[in-house]
Amino acid sequence: MARPLDELPKAHLHLHFTGSMRHSTLLELARDQGLHLPDALVQDWPPRLRATDERGWFRFQRLYDIARSVLRREADVYRLLREAAEDEAAEGSRWLEIQVDPSGYASRFGGLTATLELVLDAAGKAGRSAGVGIGVVVAANRTRHPLDAKTLARLATQYADKGVVGFGLSNDERRGRARDFDGAFRIAKRAGLLAVPHGGELSGAASIAECVDDLDADRIGHGIRAAESERLMERLADRQIACEVCPTSNVGLGVAERIADVPVKRLFDAGVPIALGADDPLLFGARLLPQYELARDVYGFRDAEVAELARQSIRASTAPEAAKKEMLTAIDSWLATES
Repeated sequence: MARPLDELPKAHLHLHFTGSMRHSTLLELARDQGLHLPDALVQDWPPRLRATDERGWFRFQRLYDIARSVLRREADVYRLLREAAEDEAAEGSRWLEIQVDPSGYASRFGGLTATLELVLDAAGKAGRSAGVGIGVVVAANRTRHPLDAKTLARLATQYADKGVVGFGLSNDERRGRARDFDGAFRIAKRAGLLAVPHGGELSGAASIAECVDDLDADRIGHGIRAAESERLMERLADRQIACEVCPTSNVGLGVAERIADVPVKRLFDAGVPIALGADDPLLFGARLLPQYELARDVYGFRDAEVAELARQSIRASTAPEAAKKEMLTAIDSWLATES
């Protein structure tokens, strides 16, 4: 029998706040609020998506915004994070970094600061209850003005020692160049926050290079298009800049035609650190564990290589050093068990 992947200690570094919601919770909250959901979020779930053109991305974003609209009460935020932490624990994830843009909820929860404090409090309680360490990444939206990103970066720095561990940049790469947000990332980096922008998902290798050169990225959200450039893969490997690769999401958005086309093994063999992630399970239908199952069943990773994937996720995380050491030791124990 194969070693059980749900017992493999791992860190989950690419999970969005709304996208972490359980599908059953979405349906329940919508029903309680009398909110009509589109078929794509009910009987046709997970929705068929393709975001490689503007119309497809708009549909994806519209579904995401509808899902976000069910989070109306503080209790909903506590529930979402409690359930997310429970799901992480069930899959063997011992450290989670969850990404949130407070702007999307500020009007509901009393402003940017109040929203972030709510998320941090909920994350702390959820993590303690489930036995999972949780850090929060504050993310700016690259389709908005860079000044908005600076505002979020300053907010994030105020909570750098209170649960905020990184600063990100998300949404459609084609609508906002990374270099336009360099000021916000300088603010975040000065406070010791990790720079974790998205890059190399809907745009090519140049998008990743810009994140590295102009934003001093510590990790890259997605980053699979690095496989298009040998030189870029060498740079990422040399600097040990991890790519947060989300195979199910890549296929769900049409970035790759088939699961087998996602260049996980090519990046791994080139020495690029990889942290497998689920991105938005609410819209793609799969959480973290299935990504590790794909590594074994589709990409042909042996258990020693799967264990190394888990190690790379932990090394790339902001978990405390003592927690990292404990998780890495547990991975060795997992690998030492008879399969």
